[in-house]
Amino acid sequence: MIYPPFGYLPSPSVNGFHLGPLFVHAYGLAYALAVTAAVAIAMRRWEARGGERDLVREVALWGFPAGIVGGRLYFLATSWNEVPPHWWGPFAVWKGGLGIWGGIAGGTLAGMWVLRRRGANIPLFLDAAAPGLLVAQAIGRIGNYFNQELFGGPTTLPWGLEISPAHRPAGYAQYATFHPTFLYELIWNLLLAGALIWLGRRRTIRPPGLFALYVAGYSFARIGEELLRVDPAHHILGLRLNFYVASLLCLAGIVWFVQIQRAGPRRRTGATIKRSGALLGAGALLVLSGCGQGSRASRAHAQAGPLAPQWECPARTVARDCQVMRRITSVIARPIKGSAIGAPSATTIAEAITARLT
Repeated sequence: MIYPPFGYLPSPSVNGFHLGPLFVHAYGLAYALAVTAAVAIAMRRWEARGGERDLVREVALWGFPAGIVGGRLYFLATSWNEVPPHWWGPFAVWKGGLGIWGGIAGGTLAGMWVLRRRGANIPLFLDAAAPGLLVAQAIGRIGNYFNQELFGGPTTLPWGLEISPAHRPAGYAQYATFHPTFLYELIWNLLLAGALIWLGRRRTIRPPGLFALYVAGYSFARIGEELLRVDPAHHILGLRLNFYVASLLCLAGIVWFVQIQRAGPRRRTGATIKRSGALLGAGALLVLSGCGQGSRASRAHAQAGPLAPQWECPARTVARDCQVMRRITSVIARPIKGSAIGAPSATTIAEAITARLT
């Protein structure tokens, strides 16, 4: 067994505690605390912008369960082999397995639905909520610590995390300590949250610019994290699926931010949100359309031909936006040349999104 010479971080021996007849999982408790923190931060920031705190509570009431459902569906779609082999396996969220991308997408879409129904300023609300979301994600990573998951490759650094033999991936049984990638992400999320708050106070950022930076900044950190992780995952061209998701969303977030800040003062905010959302939505769906399960994905990759995106600009689409869409489509289509059998092509999905939003 290989241990670091200068110490290491121990893992907890249990992942929860008993409260009477109930067993409270640390993973679930972390998520509950995360939601509480996100709501508290968003309330304060939204009230400072003239909004009402009851709206934040309503958004959270819909957004939190939608985020859980979205996160679990993403995990089931991309990591089915890690689901417990029982009838209750797909529902066993207490054992971990919430894909952050699905959680963000589900929670954001549900929240925007509420905001639209209430006639609220969606861009301004997204900027108010962004730092709180990062703090919530940081708190949620504490649950990964108790579950002994989301760690990287072996390391002898003094902050290496001890992982029990039962939780070590195949081929790594001889190593005792691993990179605590959940801790790296926790620290990054808190730093990024602080940076967004500072930017919002010291710089003039047109909303939802801070939310776009949240998407880009968090995804940037995940790129490095995915290069370190060694737990089971689907791979494309030797790299983890979530590496491509993170790269795509980082690029989309940067393009979105630049587009928002360059928008003219008379340009309608609603149109900016819709077109920017189309970039992110198309990107996420494009990646998921290439995610199969096991041999099915391999057969699809072998049979599918190269994508050749053909983008026809709707009449009401600004020429610059259309050029951005073309570039994004061509970039994000490359890593997923094969899509699962029966799944719609990347071009079809992207065109459908644009048709709906224009």
